[in-house]
Amino acid sequence: MTRNELDGLIRQGEHSRLEFKRQLSSAARIARTLAAFANSAGGIVLIGVADDGKIIGVASEFREVAIIEEATEQLIQPALTISYKTLAPDGRIVLIVTILESDEKPHYVIQDKTKRTIYIRAKDKSVPTNKLIYGSEPANAELLQSPTVRTLHQYLRKNDHITAERFAKLVNISDYRAGKLLRQLAERGFVLLIDKSRPVRYVLKLGE
Repeated sequence: MTRNELDGLIRQGEHSRLEFKRQLSSAARIARTLAAFANSAGGIVLIGVADDGKIIGVASEFREVAIIEEATEQLIQPALTISYKTLAPDGRIVLIVTILESDEKPHYVIQDKTKRTIYIRAKDKSVPTNKLIYGSEPANAELLQSPTVRTLHQYLRKNDHITAERFAKLVNISDYRAGKLLRQLAERGFVLLIDKSRPVRYVLKLGE
């Protein structure tokens, strides 16, 4: 990655596939983010970049890598493989961590000896869910161009999540039909389901 490419990423701001970190506070916290990216559509973490996009740099590349390795090898099951590289614009070290959508999902974050939690991305946040619905087939162009799904896509680009009840009102269909369609879209990998709390919510999986 070049400096221009880094600047281009930063200009995007944080979103479903990009997160900024000034530095890593703990392996437990970054484990949630890494697992959420792997369980969703993949993503990039820029370490040494403030929330407002300012390049701060990290004091020690080795400290940050050690925390990442603890997270990926000890706090995530199955263990997660990521890649990283560094840039040093103006002498300030930025660690660029790339996480691909995993073929081994769901990846669980180990929170104690008895508790494991699945995390997914909901816009610029990593949120817990009780289960992950696997896309049995990719969302195709015809599906994405249907008026109902385009309306859903536009709504979720502006909002964190949607419920079946809200979707039903948005496109003027029954709650039952809205819930069924949302689940079908989850099975096609278009949206992700969050059922940690009720009512069940859905978030956009596709990148910005």
